[in-house]
Amino acid sequence: MSARNSQANKAAARDRLRAEREQQAKKARVRRQIFVAGGVVAALALAGGVGYLVVQANQPGKWEKAADAALVQPKNTTGENGTTVVLGKADAKKTLELYEDSRCPVCATFEQTIGSQVKKDLDAGKYKIQYIGATFLDKGFGGSGSKNALSALGAALNVSPDAFLEYKTALYSATNHPEEKDDKFGKDDYLLKIADEVPALKGNAEFKKAVEDGTYNRWAIEMSKVFDKSGVQGTPSLKMDGKKIDPLPQSVEQFTTAIDKAIAG
Repeated sequence: MSARNSQANKAAARDRLRAEREQQAKKARVRRQIFVAGGVVAALALAGGVGYLVVQANQPGKWEKAADAALVQPKNTTGENGTTVVLGKADAKKTLELYEDSRCPVCATFEQTIGSQVKKDLDAGKYKIQYIGATFLDKGFGGSGSKNALSALGAALNVSPDAFLEYKTALYSATNHPEEKDDKFGKDDYLLKIADEVPALKGNAEFKKAVEDGTYNRWAIEMSKVFDKSGVQGTPSLKMDGKKIDPLPQSVEQFTTAIDKAIAG
């Protein structure tokens, strides 16, 4: 090989090497640009995601919204904000005030033990019942079962007083009533399942819509305020014409004795 050819070959090799290096450098620049662009997109996506979560976290919840919602009063109510719920014969001379929280296990036991006697007394006109619903167990254990059940009871009351009483009995039954820490009543589908046990509520589209839409959520909040202002410290509690019945009766016999004494004054 001549010196000239050798020099030409070396120059060609250098040109190929330079071209390869330039090509590799170009590819590296492209990769860096893609990486940087991807990082920017990821950062923007992360920032957007965090921003969305922050916005969502600051949105008012279902019951916060309910506090500012328009008040819808159930039928068969009277008084301020429709929070006076009186059940029984209008000409009954005495009024038994009944304070209950739907999640309360002692309320469930009271209903299971004495509820049938209360119904007999109402039918006989022995007294009327003024029902006052509480929701303090939601604060104690978290969740919304007390408020949600009270709202559903408002939907039942809108159907009729009898539907209200039957639904309340069904909620407190041994089969349906959860442990107080279990927020089952916070789920609409569970409340609707129990409502199927009440003939007036089973298949009742208006009732179902009211429960799912939270039509009486604001009413439930207003009713719970009545309890909070009553001075009553726990549930269930009984008062006859404003005078507390204490201790709480634990049997039908004790209940009848205490009621007869309260009626007699």
